[in-house]
Amino acid sequence: MIIPLRVQCHLQIESAQACHCVAMLRPRSGYAQWLSQETYRFSPWVHTTEYVDQFGNLCQRFDAPAGRLDIDVDAIVATEAEIALAINLPPTPIEAVPDSVMEFLLPSRYCPVDRVGSRALDIAGQYIEGSAQVEAIRYWINQNIHYEYGRSDASTDAMDTLYNGAGVCRDFAHVGMMLCRSLLIPARMVVGYLHRLEPMDLHAWFEAYIDGRWYTVDATQAVPTGGRVVLGYGRDAADVAFLTSYGQITTTAMTIRVEQLDQGGLARQADY
Repeated sequence: MIIPLRVQCHLQIESAQACHCVAMLRPRSGYAQWLSQETYRFSPWVHTTEYVDQFGNLCQRFDAPAGRLDIDVDAIVATEAEIALAINLPPTPIEAVPDSVMEFLLPSRYCPVDRVGSRALDIAGQYIEGSAQVEAIRYWINQNIHYEYGRSDASTDAMDTLYNGAGVCRDFAHVGMMLCRSLLIPARMVVGYLHRLEPMDLHAWFEAYIDGRWYTVDATQAVPTGGRVVLGYGRDAADVAFLTSYGQITTTAMTIRVEQLDQGGLARQADY
């Protein structure tokens, strides 16, 4: 079933001097969702250009002025109420993996596949290759990595999270992707919005390429749910930052709101 979600993001940044920035705050239509309405506002107004990166993400370039800048994004997106489940599916043979997917088997900044050794086999090696191994990895992370703020930072990679045994959503995704890739299952990071997430914030999860298509995997949840609006895909968090600054800026406020609409486009409830 497809449901319409209204997603709103208010971002407030401040800088002592003008600073060039790249933002990734616009959802786009794709196989997983349909963007039906959108407003993107800067206050004060700044000249902005946009490009599509190598992963198909929409990226906005602008010069943040000295002082305060407010960015507001308000979008209505049709998305799946439930995620597609990968049950008893075989892996995609390496020779059948599309060229565009091959890079999601390689080590990346936060997913040092070359350092993980036999850990993935210890966790999922006894399961049938394919979706059963992915689910074993998801379940192991959910049961063994604790969701805790303050246990990771911008330098923490998947091996650090395995050692620390704790992290936040991006860390869970990094561990899952690293373990999947080490079993020759392509995996990519996803960032966006999740309906009914508590506390509400931007969220990160990953997708695994199984039996010829991508499937959503979220190790932060005991039972992964739908109602997801994607902002970006990438090899890891380095590719999907919601804001990259080329100078000194401070994020002074960020507010996220996700609400489900009725089919006529009117808000049915505001969850947060």
